[in-house]
Amino acid sequence: MLKQELFKKYLIFLFGLFINSLGVAFITKADLGTSPISSIPYTLSLGFKPTIGQYTIIFSLFLIVIQIILLKKEFGYIQFLQIPVSILFGYFIDFSMNRILFWMEPENYGLKFLFLILGCLILGAGVFMEVMANVIMLPGEGVVRAINFHLNKEFGLIKICVDLSMCIIAVILALFLFHEIRGVGPGTIIAALLVGYISRMYSKLFEKLSQRNKISNKNKEESIEHLITTIAGE
Repeated sequence: MLKQELFKKYLIFLFGLFINSLGVAFITKADLGTSPISSIPYTLSLGFKPTIGQYTIIFSLFLIVIQIILLKKEFGYIQFLQIPVSILFGYFIDFSMNRILFWMEPENYGLKFLFLILGCLILGAGVFMEVMANVIMLPGEGVVRAINFHLNKEFGLIKICVDLSMCIIAVILALFLFHEIRGVGPGTIIAALLVGYISRMYSKLFEKLSQRNKISNKNKEESIEHLITTIAGE
């Protein structure tokens, strides 16, 4: 039973990982600025040959190294699973960008905004599934946890600071490479503000559905018990 539950959790996590990558692809393709965690890989992909997915893998490995430096012995062996997860996530992003959303090139602002919001909804669902699975963190969240452990500050505050730092670095890279801002835009800010809220919204909705399901199951059990009592009485 334990193995089945663990298998189910990893299955949910992998599905969430793919949904996460699809959300990143939607936000990026909306062309209003990618998500904060993808801002550095995307900016680099605009100037050099490797794809956003390939740069995501490299950047994720860099974040894992930072975690190891900060956590030292506290970096558990299970956390090394972040390496294959990062590779898979990078390939998922490229697959979503080039195979699923190859057609997507919105030209007017209305469509761009629509795809951006859709991307945030999808990314929020992916984040929710990853959190619900509760098996392993992506390096982006892992490095926030490592800094939180090291500094003993509020997780949410560190998350904001890390996201902001990534965006600033992406802007500096863009100015150095292209002499203009690329990869970071209003969509980056909207994604940073919306995705966490949307993920919590999914979580609350899931809790309500679970509670209703429990009540429904309880009513069914009471009904069955009543039926058995009635039959026994007859």
